[in-house]
Amino acid sequence: MKAQTEKELFVKMVIDAWETQNSRIDKLLEELSDEHLKAESAPGKNTGVYLIGHLTAVSDGLLPILGMRRRLYPELEEVFLKQPEKSGLEKPSIADLKNYWRNVNLKIREYFSEMKTEEWFGKHVAVSAEDFAKDPQRNKLNVLLSRTTHQSYHLGQLINLKKS
Repeated sequence: MKAQTEKELFVKMVIDAWETQNSRIDKLLEELSDEHLKAESAPGKNTGVYLIGHLTAVSDGLLPILGMRRRLYPELEEVFLKQPEKSGLEKPSIADLKNYWRNVNLKIREYFSEMKTEEWFGKHVAVSAEDFAKDPQRNKLNVLLSRTTHQSYHLGQLINLKKS
């Protein structure tokens, strides 16, 4: 019983960290004007628009990799994951990106609330059963942990937009 309680605690800690990063990004998006978001996070670096699109596309990718459902916005993958900022591809409006960000996170929360503790320690869809047997760290919870770290990195870039 104690091991199950520890697993539940660990899952809660990772989900709470994920939610903390989402809340920080949400708060920052309320503070940043469209002009801030159009600016580069640093000279020669991605704009806030690209970063929000990128973060949304990555979060949207959690849905299929965790075996929940297909992406909500598959069209974001080409623009914000496969291509660089200056690809020339048309990007959605800032208002649409903010809406996509909210919708993806609402759907993720819905699925997370339904997941059982043991499911988090199961393999994600991008790893084979053989590879998972060799390395059980390649589980769903570890995917969420890596995505949380990824969000934190880009949040730091977005914070730089307040100075622009």
